[in-house]
Amino acid sequence: MAAAALTVLPRVAAVRLALCGRAASRLLCAAAGEASPSPSSPAPRRLVLYTKPGCCLCDGLKEKLHAAFLLAGTPYSLASLELQEKDITTNPEWEQMYQYEIPVLAKVLADGSEEKLPRLSPRLSVELVQKKVFAAFDQWWRHGDPSWEPQNFEAMWISKDRWCQR
Repeated sequence: MAAAALTVLPRVAAVRLALCGRAASRLLCAAAGEASPSPSSPAPRRLVLYTKPGCCLCDGLKEKLHAAFLLAGTPYSLASLELQEKDITTNPEWEQMYQYEIPVLAKVLADGSEEKLPRLSPRLSVELVQKKVFAAFDQWWRHGDPSWEPQNFEAMWISKDRWCQR
């Protein structure tokens, strides 16, 4: 079934990894632009990767993102996210916006608009990619206080029931 789904995806790059279970179903549905197969769950959290053929940085980030989606045993699981890959050469508007910036990651907000995420360094490990993507979607980080942003949170730890800055 997965092989058949990969061949009919219009204008969107298909997930080329041999995945199994719910993660594969979510990734394939997101790539096809379809709704998640589990309608009883809350609204899916979606991540969009803008890319184009022949982009080495794009290919590297795709590999790390796919590995991060499959990475288990961490508190930063991406199992509840849907990843959609968009080829900017198929849409003049995307090409105009992102031709000099790809790969570009964006999270889809509740109203359907997209928020561009900070660029991920190609040198980041799969674990750090997973952690940074998780942090971008986890509402717990967002309190209107910039010190609670994910990049600042890494410099904090818990000590005697209070947050301490290093």
